[in-house]
Parts: sequence; C-alpha cells; structure tokens
Amino acid sequence: MSDADDAGAVDGGADDLAGVWLLLVYRVPSEPTRLRATVWRRLKSLGAVYLQNSAAVLPAGEGAERALRRLRHEIGEMQGTAMLLSCTPVVGGQDVAALFQAARDGEYEEILDKCLDFHTGLEKEYAAAHFTFGELEENEVELVKLRNWYAKVRERDVFGAPRRQPAADALDGCEKALEAYATRVYLEEGDGV
Repeated sequence: MSDADDAGAVDGGADDLAGVWLLLVYRVPSEPTRLRATVWRRLKSLGAVYLQNSAAVLPAGEGAERALRRLRHEIGEMQGTAMLLSCTPVVGGQDVAALFQAARDGEYEEILDKCLDFHTGLEKEYAAAHFTFGELEENEVELVKLRNWYAKVRERDVFGAPRRQPAADALDGCEKALEAYATRVYLEEGDGV
C-alpha cells in the first residue's frame, strides 16, 4: 500500500478514493416508520451514501465518527441495533467514492437550481418595480440560506465533486445580482448611493 493509500480520504486525490470509510450497518423496528425516516434523514444530513439497505458509509474522520456514534446510540434507544465499522475497500473503493461524489454533485445541482430560482425572483421584482427594503431583505435572507446550504455540502465534499465550482460561481452570480438590486432599492427609496 502506498503512502497516498494510507492518507485516507482527506486530500481528494485519485489514490485517496479507496481510503478509510466508516460503515454503519443498522436495523430499526419497522413500525413506526418515522424511526426509519429519522435515521435516513440523519444519514442524509451527514452526507452518507447507502451501499444497500441499512448499510451506509462516510469517509472516515473525527466529526463523522462522532456523528455516527451518536446515531448508533439513538438507534439503540429506538430499540434497534447498529454496528459502526472502520473499513478499507479491498476492491470497489472507487465505486464507493463515485457514489459519494454523485451524491454531492446532486446536492450541488439542487443549489444551482435554487440559484436560477433566485435570479428569476429578482427578475420578477424588476418587472413589477418592487424596489423596497422589505423585498431586499427577503432576497438577502434567501441568499444567506443558499450560502449556508452550500457551506454544509462543501464541508462534507471531501473529494471535491465536479459541480462544486459551478455552484460556487452561481452563488457569486446571485451575490452580484443582489448587489445590483440593492443599488436600485437604495435609489428608489431615497437613500441613494
């Protein structure tokens, strides 16, 4: 095994794609269904991907391990069972990493879609001549939500998914569009710049 293989999944290089993974294998009671949904939502929020039913992985890291240990404890409180394993793929490591990359790219695509919606919303404000501080504040809140969402996805994107940069660029475009709208609001509201 090379030094790059030993490095794990933190640097994002091609050799790192077969790094160390944390595997959570669990069972929760089938009823009530909210228990399974709770576990699924928690794993999704961590960025985990499923290898099969009730078997999800995350790249190894202290934060991921703490979160999965907490989830394992919660599953026990649900009268379920869970095992948390640290593992290195013998074969198929790049397939696991590809699943992880695809999941991050999917999240970045959602952000890109919301950025388009953001621009569409601003275009409607221009078309309706809504240049008020209230409208500006609403749009600022939306941009903050988008930036926070991106930050969460970026934090769990340990391999550098291909759609990361387009999402970052789209957010920068939203910022510039909001600045232009703010300038117009200040002019219309009499606080000129």
